[in-house]
This record gives sequence, C-alpha cells and structure tokens, in this order.
Amino acid sequence: MRRRSFLQLAAGGTAALAAGGAFAQARNGPFKIYRITYRGRTEVEDGFDDYLAANKVEATFIERDADRGKAKLSDFVAEIRQLKPDLVYTWGTPVTLGVAGRFDAADKAAFITETPIVFTLVAAPVNAGIVPSLADPGRNVTGAVHVVPTAIQLRAMSSYRPIEKLGILYTQTEQNSVAIVEEVKALQPTMKFELVARQFRVDSAGRPIADGIEELIAEIKGAGANWLYLLPDTFLGTQYKRVVPAALKEKLPTFGAAELAIREGGALVALVTRYYSVGQLAASKAVKILRQGIPPAQIPIESLKRFSLIINMPVAKELDLYPPIEMLNYAEVLTG
Repeated sequence: MRRRSFLQLAAGGTAALAAGGAFAQARNGPFKIYRITYRGRTEVEDGFDDYLAANKVEATFIERDADRGKAKLSDFVAEIRQLKPDLVYTWGTPVTLGVAGRFDAADKAAFITETPIVFTLVAAPVNAGIVPSLADPGRNVTGAVHVVPTAIQLRAMSSYRPIEKLGILYTQTEQNSVAIVEEVKALQPTMKFELVARQFRVDSAGRPIADGIEELIAEIKGAGANWLYLLPDTFLGTQYKRVVPAALKEKLPTFGAAELAIREGGALVALVTRYYSVGQLAASKAVKILRQGIPPAQIPIESLKRFSLIINMPVAKELDLYPPIEMLNYAEVLTG
C-alpha cells in the first residue's frame, strides 16, 4: 500500500533578531563540513547530501563516527579546532551534547562554541539542554527534530489498541530519554494509563549495556504492560535486534518513535518522520548558514510537518493483533 500522510504538525517559531555576524562568512564554496555520525552512515546523511547537491552547494566532508559511544568525542572536538571546518554536522543527542555542550554549561572550554553546528536526530533539544528555545536557539547550534510529539505518538498507539499499561525501556544517562519519560508521565492523568518503566543496565563507568535486555522485557510484560513504547533513545536504537524479538516472544506489541524501529527493528507499528527527509531539513539549515551567511543563533529548530504511520503486517499476524480497518486508509503497510 502506498504511504500516505497521517498527521500534520505546523512547525512554529520565528527567526530571532540579529545576534551578530560571527557566522556570516558566506561564499560560493567548496565548503568543508566535519560530520560526526553515531553508528555509521544512515538515510539521514543521504538526504542531507542530496539536498546540498540539488541546491548546488559544493562541499567536502571530513567523516568521523562515534561508534555508538562518547569516548571519541573529545578527540573530535580537538580535531575540529585544528581543522577549522565551515560547519559541523552531529547525529543524535549524545554526540551533539558531547560536541556543543549544554547552552548553560558553566565551563564551555571543552566544547565547540564558535563553529556553526547543525544537528540531526535530536528528539528534545530544549529538554536536553542543547538550546534554550526552538524558535530562538541563541547560540552556534541549530538543526532538525525527527520525532513526532509524544502526545500524538500515544494517541496513534491507543487508536491501534487502547493503552492500559505502557512499557518503556530507556537509558537513564540520556537526557533526551529522561525528558520524554517525564512527558509520558505528564500524559497519564488525561489518557488514563499506567506506566511500567525500566532502565537499561549500566557498567561501572555509567555507560548503558545490553546485558539483561530479555529479562527487562519480561519484567515489563510481567508487570502487565500491553504496549512497549520504543521511544527515541539513542542506545535503544542500537539494540532493536534484541529488544523487539524479546518483546515478540512475550507477545508484547511494540510502537516505534523512529523509522529505524520498524524498518530494521521489526516493531509492530510506528509513527515517524522519514530519516531521509530529516536529513534534507537539516541540510536546508546548513545552506542558510553556508550560502546565505545566517548565524545558527537566528535559524529556528524545526520538525517536519508530515508524519507517516507504518504497520508491520507480518508482526501483526504473529501477534494476532490486526489494525482497525479504517487505519489502513492512511497507513503504509509493510508486507514482508
């Protein structure tokens, strides 16, 4: 079935007043972009690169990968200072915080505070402390939010199957994830569901580890959860191949907040913005910085206006949990 638009959200916010010309160094190119990914190349980078090419913005990339951790980020920061790129691209909340730091950090010496930074795949940049405002970033950082608002996610989930007890497995050290769990808690009184939350285990250094995932999922199911919400947690995104099969074994349906959760992870249903389109949105902000010389502080952080509901029909069949017929009128259905 062809993918159709499910919901729309108007991106709010207006540009801030001029905040100085520190980044107004526009030229025709080629530009040098220092790109830090989290787990290798994704469709986000494809969308970003294609948008630059379509707009005839010539750029060379210095490609670095965090390899699903934070250990390399301080070295990347040092290299950025040495190479002096025109722009830094960051993927995900941990990478962005490791490079840009919090906007209210007392000591900013360990972070990049002058070179323009454009982020992708950050779900809650204000709650994570990356910027004080979406409409007015007020610093050298702007970017694209990839996640559908939490309330809309939960309403879509309850439209498929009413939420009685909502299971969540998340990383306690990811500020973005903690903030979303708090949003879920705030929705409980009006949506009338219970929450069953568990955290990934951590090692002696406080880093999340995959040990015990199956046991944690069994705990969530045993506590009565009838949904498992795969929130946009960066570490969780590296563990779909264990989390989703464990949930399926427990006959626990999964709802994904990111495209990867259903296309590669095998979730039952997801309400998402396409990674490729998120990359394009981020690239549009890079073009404003590089081509037009607009400081990041003046470029609002936005999310896409169109969302896609995706249903994994083989999983629905295995769970014997089919979607309402009317949902098939606007959803994209995966058949294999």
